[in-house]
Amino acid sequence: MGMPRPSRVWDEMLRGNTRFVEGDPEHPRQDVERRETVAGGQAPLAAIFGCSDSRLAAEIIFDLGLGDAFVVRNAGQVMSDSVLGSLEYAVAVLHVPLILVLGHDECGAVRAAIDSQAPDADALPPHIAQLIQPIIPAVHRVSQTSLGQVVDTSIIDASEVGREHLRDTVGELLESSELISAAVADGSLAIVGANYRLQEGRVVPDIVVGLADPAADK
Repeated sequence: MGMPRPSRVWDEMLRGNTRFVEGDPEHPRQDVERRETVAGGQAPLAAIFGCSDSRLAAEIIFDLGLGDAFVVRNAGQVMSDSVLGSLEYAVAVLHVPLILVLGHDECGAVRAAIDSQAPDADALPPHIAQLIQPIIPAVHRVSQTSLGQVVDTSIIDASEVGREHLRDTVGELLESSELISAAVADGSLAIVGANYRLQEGRVVPDIVVGLADPAADK
């Protein structure tokens, strides 16, 4: 049997998220038998590239089990060479049919990027400043200012910055990886960019590239 189509995988993940939101998770594939089964190798259903925020536990919010998700995380789900290499590995070696880029509301990295553009902003530690650099263009688009200009951070919509950054990340993923963009083009891979609502627990799709519409397989 081959890997399931991207839309089938996304449909299963949405059903798992619904169970989580409703407080009725099944906790599938988390027993001793599953642990022993996957010890010899992995065939995950999807790759999830998400924020490192402690409230964004991917397997929990989608009600998944051991071996179901190949998870890559960093603060603010910011693209890097290591992230790109990990996702290419998931596609080329593990043959995942779906990549989910997962952001969320109240993101500390997004907030730090916004605050860094204030006129009285303190200098950030160098590695944090480097990490949030890819989020800054989204800050300026939302505030309708040019790069290098100060921003009135008291009125900027952090959620909209997060959504803009999410779209930027999906775009950068496609532009930076010929392997991934080719897999999307031939229909073997889909990419979904979605936002997680912390209080509600629901994952809300924002951008879909490829065959990730559940209705496509029905």
